[in-house]
Amino acid sequence: METDIYPKNKPELAGKVDGAIGEGSSFHAEFGYYAQGVGPETAVLPRGRGKRLVKVNNENTSGVTGLCLEVHDLAIFRYVAGRPKDLEFTRELARHKMIDRNTLITRLNDTKMSKADRSRIKSRIQANF
Repeated sequence: METDIYPKNKPELAGKVDGAIGEGSSFHAEFGYYAQGVGPETAVLPRGRGKRLVKVNNENTSGVTGLCLEVHDLAIFRYVAGRPKDLEFTRELARHKMIDRNTLITRLNDTKMSKADRSRIKSRIQANF
């Protein structure tokens, strides 16, 4: 129902995403989903994530190529955010075997954060497996 959009080549436009197609917009009302504009400071992500971006270009993208986080990088972001919807999302990723525990631990170790946060998130990961 929602997606985050980072305008890679013009990050200053992130705020405009919310106004145009954000939660509660006419776009949201018409199509049933919405986007939130995010900037580089929004997400805590593992080093090297830029090299792992997944290109999405198909009949539904009207010739536009989107770049999406690789699933383990996305999962780390969601474990860090820790909102109920994020933790439900990561539980489902694990339940459907879409993520690997060892890869998550490696990515967690490649993510800049405090020792206490790393320990808390490692516990969240372990709980899903």
